[in-house]
Amino acid sequence: MEAQYIRSHHRHQPKEYQCTSSVVKHVKAPVDIVWSLVRRFDQPQKYKPFVSRCIVQGDLMIGSVREVNVKSGLPATTSTERLELLDDEEHILGIRIVGGDHRLKNYSSIITVHPEMIDGKSGTLVIESFMVDVPDGNTKDETCYFVKALINCNLKSLAEVSERMAMQDRTIPINRF
Repeated sequence: MEAQYIRSHHRHQPKEYQCTSSVVKHVKAPVDIVWSLVRRFDQPQKYKPFVSRCIVQGDLMIGSVREVNVKSGLPATTSTERLELLDDEEHILGIRIVGGDHRLKNYSSIITVHPEMIDGKSGTLVIESFMVDVPDGNTKDETCYFVKALINCNLKSLAEVSERMAMQDRTIPINRF
């Protein structure tokens, strides 16, 4: 199913100077809990460990922009990101980085969440794919390795937060915007 979802929802068409890849995570929590975190464009810090603060401009519709402050330890302090895609039916979120003090130029990502059974219980398959320019002085492999490491940290944290919420049988209401 992973390959089918990637073909359906994660189509990036990189240019010669760009790299693209995807990361898959299986989460032992129902899709509604996982999606309630992922879709919160205005609150990425709910599960992204490197985000300290987020301020959204706009009304949480496609085209809205968020200013993200990054915790120390990364080679950045801010990132400006635009909401490109939000589909609550198909559970798809797409963002594009449009500014910030980092080296991720022309970065775009798509994250999808899909229901699956894990050990006989409701679980979630999360797929995040990206495309980004390879910075001067770096190789495609180095760039993909760096971005995939960040995504893996985010998805590991997403799994931990979602699984903790599932144990407490909680979701974040989607209509509280």
